[in-house]
Amino acid sequence: MKRKTTKTRRRARQSVLEVRVMSPRIAWHGFTRMLSGTLRLALVLTILVGIGWGIWRGIQHTFHHNPDFRLQVIDLNKNSVIDEVSLIEIANIDLTVNTSLFEVDVNRTRERLEAMPAVTKAVVERHLPGTLVVRITCREPRAWVAPTGSDLSQARMVGGLLLDADGHVYPCPQLQLEEAALLPIILLEDHEEHPLLAGQVLEHPELERCFQLLEAAEKADPESPRWIEFIRQANDWSLRLVTKSATSATFGLREHPAQMDKLRAALDHAAQNGYAIDTINLIPRFNVPITVRGSQPPPRAVPVFGTHPSQH
Repeated sequence: MKRKTTKTRRRARQSVLEVRVMSPRIAWHGFTRMLSGTLRLALVLTILVGIGWGIWRGIQHTFHHNPDFRLQVIDLNKNSVIDEVSLIEIANIDLTVNTSLFEVDVNRTRERLEAMPAVTKAVVERHLPGTLVVRITCREPRAWVAPTGSDLSQARMVGGLLLDADGHVYPCPQLQLEEAALLPIILLEDHEEHPLLAGQVLEHPELERCFQLLEAAEKADPESPRWIEFIRQANDWSLRLVTKSATSATFGLREHPAQMDKLRAALDHAAQNGYAIDTINLIPRFNVPITVRGSQPPPRAVPVFGTHPSQH
């Protein structure tokens, strides 16, 4: 008996047949479309790479290999930290070849300069056609700093520690030695919490008092840093200042301007009358104690501090 096929079954079989017949074509068509897209993408990438290569070669030819842009001048501002020879080493410039100005890494050079303890700021720029401009801002030394009891003859030398006005500690560079050689030394007791370390701001409790005395001296006489040997805190109530002529002066923790005026008057009187002061205590308002050095005879006249003459 012949089996009848319903319309639904015939339609399903037809669909299956069509799918089976059409599947290879669809797969091939999809493959070719994917291949075509890949080829187009590769072509675009190739074009972009070619353009990039051309631009890079153009830059190399126009700037890096152009003799018009070779490094010809290093314009370094006058400073007390670094000279042109040291700058060439820091910037890694090879003088044996015609270095292009664009081969100098200005950012890296600036970072290296600002890493130097004696430098606060550095600006490094290329100025076409062939000038490297470098501007350096240096720390201004205010005094040397050393531990109490140290050999003072070893303090004022290259590598010795200097202080700027902010209390920043840094080793003395070679070019700054002549400028700093006559500055006073601030002696500080060892302090576990505030060690003397280069590259840091010193917050030693005695430093502010020593700076206050130094400031009073500078206001009274701008040349005072040249005749002060060292300043230190002697105890809880006094500071000691020693001049380069070995006069030891005792100051209080306050009233430094008035006490500094007394010291200057006493030193001037001693110089005019041919004697040398060994010690002077400036804390008393009147009757300032003074001792004369060695076997020198006492002066015939004495300076007057306040309203009463000093005692010798």
